[in-house]
Amino acid sequence: MMLGTLGLWALLPATVQAPPSRRTCVFFEAPGVRGSTKTLGKLLDAGPGPPRGIRCLYSHCCFGIWNLTQDRAQVEMQGESIWMAQVLLGLFLFLLLLLSSIIVALLQRKACRVQGGPEPEPEPEPEPDSGRNWSAELPELPELCFSQVIREGDHTVVWAGQLQGKLVAIKAFPLKAVAQFQAERALYELPGLQHDHIVRFITASRGGPGPLPCGPLLVLELHPKGSLCHYLIQHTSDWESSLRMALSLAQGLAFLHEERWQDGQYKPGIAHRDLSSQNVLIRDDGSCAIGDLGLALVLPGLAQPPTWAPTQPRGPAAIMEAGTQRYMAPELLDKTLDLQDWGTALRRADVYSLALLLWEILSRCADLYPDSSPPPFQLAYEAELGSSPTTCELWTLAVEERRRPHVPSTWSCFATDPGGLRELLEDCWDADPEARLTAACVQQRLAALTHPQEARPFPEGGLRGCPPLCPEDGLSIPLPHHLPLQASAERLPRHCSARP
Repeated sequence: MMLGTLGLWALLPATVQAPPSRRTCVFFEAPGVRGSTKTLGKLLDAGPGPPRGIRCLYSHCCFGIWNLTQDRAQVEMQGESIWMAQVLLGLFLFLLLLLSSIIVALLQRKACRVQGGPEPEPEPEPEPDSGRNWSAELPELPELCFSQVIREGDHTVVWAGQLQGKLVAIKAFPLKAVAQFQAERALYELPGLQHDHIVRFITASRGGPGPLPCGPLLVLELHPKGSLCHYLIQHTSDWESSLRMALSLAQGLAFLHEERWQDGQYKPGIAHRDLSSQNVLIRDDGSCAIGDLGLALVLPGLAQPPTWAPTQPRGPAAIMEAGTQRYMAPELLDKTLDLQDWGTALRRADVYSLALLLWEILSRCADLYPDSSPPPFQLAYEAELGSSPTTCELWTLAVEERRRPHVPSTWSCFATDPGGLRELLEDCWDADPEARLTAACVQQRLAALTHPQEARPFPEGGLRGCPPLCPEDGLSIPLPHHLPLQASAERLPRHCSARP
């Protein structure tokens, strides 16, 4: 039987005085429902519109739900007490509120996708307070002096200062970010993390400038030339200086990605996840040092990490978290990162970010513009999207349209290696993560560009500027004999093959 219109009655006591068994109530009847009132009581008036009156036959208050099918009214449910009416009315209002909430949530969820972008990210869950006694293990450094703020982030402030007469950078964390401080400190304190192109960690402390609340501090090496972004805004470079910056940046990232045992010290593979020209610093010799490990993650590896190694992330949300949107790989923008092999996937996402930084460095190389001066510095995608692109705009450009920063034709005419720069960038920011080079391969390609005469002995089938074989980011050899068998096996080298 086909379901028709539902009629709903809520008959509430009126002010008319009547015996309890004959209570007069307000009555409403849905349009099209006629002739069904005799089951409930006697209709007192036949006015054209509500409210109308009815004299209940059975109780102090009467109500009923009717089904109108094929112009015939049939009772579905009726009751004899006021509490049942209230329950039904409350249930109806609850369901109505629940339905409204679901509709609003779905509209918000789809709002960004209607514009051609990914779904909005859920709010991150608050981190457990694992640092209740953080101050007990951190010394105060009376000789630590704060000079001036050099950078302010979402949760931290970086100061220039002095420690024992030497210039240092001081990264100050608020009390609510103790867990973030502890995670970053654990990475910096890894025994094997020392490298020329990773910002050097000095110590951890507690304190603050002046009357500000005392909080946890990371004391790091200071590079007075500032960030890569600041440097490129102020300076152009020749080919040799540009290649020095590019090669050192690739060396630092390749070192981070590598899992290794060396001199009895274990260093796990690490994904940076927030490579940007703000988080890369310029050293006195003009090379780069990668800083800000606030979002860096220890990656799963072949070896069983020691118990003191930093813990790995819990769940997909922690793996998918990333830093500056402008430098996010397409698979992070559209949430398609390979979670089955997330260690390799995060390395590949870092290489995409590296490609954008290489483009920014090369865009200020005067030798690549033989007939004119280099244009003013712009961040990656700034020419296309401006200084503050939204996630949806980046998704449309980098994911849907697969566009990348413009590579001028003069870069392909450079005498050192015609076409090599464009090919290198394309092999790093490829839309297919599996087609991208490893950071170690990028390092070898750039080294060949720095010393082009060394690239000539490579076999005919090898890539321009890259040896025919490139090791996967894995364990360095030799390995200690006490490692498990599966950790001692070398990974097979992977060809640095170019796409046709």
